[in-house]
Amino acid sequence: MLFEYLATELVSHIYLACSSISDVIALSSTCRRFRNIYASSQKLHILETAAEAQFGPLQDLTQLLTHNASQPAHILRSVPFSIALLRQIVHTGRVAEKWCDIYPYKKWKYNFELRRLLTNEERYRLRRAIYRLWLYSRAFHNREHPREQRAMKLVIQKRAQLLHNWSTVELAEMEDAHNVLREVVHSNICPSNGTIARKFKKRHPDHEQTLLFNIHLNYPPPVNAPPAYNPFSTHYQNTNNTLPLHYNSSQTYSSRYAALKFSLHPHHEVGAEGWGDDIPHYYVVEDMLKLDPEQIIWLKENAPLKGMVEGYVRGLGDWFENNGETWVQTLEWVLDERGEEVAEFMGAVAGGEIGVAI
Repeated sequence: MLFEYLATELVSHIYLACSSISDVIALSSTCRRFRNIYASSQKLHILETAAEAQFGPLQDLTQLLTHNASQPAHILRSVPFSIALLRQIVHTGRVAEKWCDIYPYKKWKYNFELRRLLTNEERYRLRRAIYRLWLYSRAFHNREHPREQRAMKLVIQKRAQLLHNWSTVELAEMEDAHNVLREVVHSNICPSNGTIARKFKKRHPDHEQTLLFNIHLNYPPPVNAPPAYNPFSTHYQNTNNTLPLHYNSSQTYSSRYAALKFSLHPHHEVGAEGWGDDIPHYYVVEDMLKLDPEQIIWLKENAPLKGMVEGYVRGLGDWFENNGETWVQTLEWVLDERGEEVAEFMGAVAGGEIGVAI
């Protein structure tokens, strides 16, 4: 029997077995009959099933996409599936998939002999952890939570309510993912002076000139410096709610300056790309970890120079400066409430005993 002569019920089951939205669209484009089956009353159910397989878990992703300041972050929300929601799911899910590709390189950065691709189950757990960290960042890393309030007991308990929604094993997955975010910020977005020196020496082994690092942390930059392009700011969005026309050209602009970062150019001091040593660099990384996973990915791909990152951060507002992330502090609070040993928990995550890839 030819494929196109299958019963409608069997074709519907094939649609529901598709593992990605693109597979559903491709199948619906094969012939008029398959198109009509796809466009039936089961369309949303088919797309929801495919989205769950490709970008799931949709339950956690929906909590992220429907969060707003009018409702506490720990309250579970249920919304009907729609095409408008699907567009947001695809956009956010693709960001999570990028982190699934980055994870093996950062997780096994030093013991690279263990490096491997993630299984489908591990990718699912990592996406879930990314969505939950993203929700935490959106809820508590904003101008409504300034530095002066971060250590108040009532504020900590409010943050802890969200973490109490998840088991200790799931918190370990989030901490594992958080360590990967930290490594990207630490090495790619805000490299230390030592990292810059090592990479420069690797690229120019015969160069004897000593790099000139600024012993004073020049962060944030002077107010007269031009702001960096920020696709997440409403200032840059047009009436059609799309990115401006020069967004596509920013990729070429970024790649052009990425080559300049370690180049021997008379008007560029490589040492100026460093973000400090030891304590100053630690606090810079803590500040930058307030960014959500999408912002970190964007900076990694589009802001190769320090000045670009500084301009982007300056556009976020004064609340961002010198106001570190609160995830680790809240995690330790919750673990202590549960009677868990914090040092043992962190060591198990770092050692790969618990987390996303065990």
